[in-house]
Amino acid sequence: MNLALYLSVVLIWGTTWIAIYAQQAASGGSVGAAVFWRFIVASLVMLAALKAIKRLRALTARDHLFCLLQGCCVFGFNFLCFYHAAAWINSGLESVIFSMAVLYNALNGWLFFRQRPSLRLLPAAALGAGGMVALFWRDLHGSEASVQLLWGIGLSALGTLGFSLGNMISLRHQRLQRDVLTTNSYAMLYGALAMALVTLLQGESLQPVWNQQWLGAVAYLAIFGSVIGFGAYFTLVGRIGASQAAYSTLLFPLVALGLSTLYEGYHWHAEGFMGLTMILAGNLVMFARVPGWRRRVPQ
Repeated sequence: MNLALYLSVVLIWGTTWIAIYAQQAASGGSVGAAVFWRFIVASLVMLAALKAIKRLRALTARDHLFCLLQGCCVFGFNFLCFYHAAAWINSGLESVIFSMAVLYNALNGWLFFRQRPSLRLLPAAALGAGGMVALFWRDLHGSEASVQLLWGIGLSALGTLGFSLGNMISLRHQRLQRDVLTTNSYAMLYGALAMALVTLLQGESLQPVWNQQWLGAVAYLAIFGSVIGFGAYFTLVGRIGASQAAYSTLLFPLVALGLSTLYEGYHWHAEGFMGLTMILAGNLVMFARVPGWRRRVPQ
């Protein structure tokens, strides 16, 4: 089951980045509205399905509050960051930055649950930071669009932090034995409603875009990327822990970068290969079984 969940996350999330690009290319409208439609469709499908099969569990008011926080972190403001970042960096590079969730989860697990990370966090973080510099070095060095590029990198990193914080809330739900599908469904609903509120307060419209590409992208992102992908991921978080589940981010950037090369015209260069290798190696260091690395970082 763990292997099936893991492969589902890798393949589905590896392809959602190009679907985000397709949705944005087809609309040209409000980013908040794009995120809203993705998650309102996903949440209503989930809630209706759970109700039909009698799997929708009752939650306390406190649980709903945490679902609201989870929704804002994982199904709202983090995607607002990712969608805006797509205007300045391609979807494949966004997915590589997102793979740093491994390090975010290790640190947040330590902060919120006292799950002290091993000493391997230090070399992993060094490899990840160095890889990020190498990956974007050619674009940052002498590029006229360097300010926009930095915005893209920063927003992607901020979105990844939001995703990691949502992981911690999901772990809280599951430690209290709350049903993962129920909490995910409500979190998606609340995240979508938060995006609707933000969009309307900005004076923008929630009107959907009635063309085939936009509708297809929303359907894929809602059903596969959200309902199936997040369901599989958060189930994996409950079964093997947030840090181990984030290991799936080691592979899906390869899927995303492959699609970006085909459809967005991403051009590989030596620094890019080196940066990607360093980032993936940093993620791998977090989980490699190396004798003598079982010591923990002291409190």
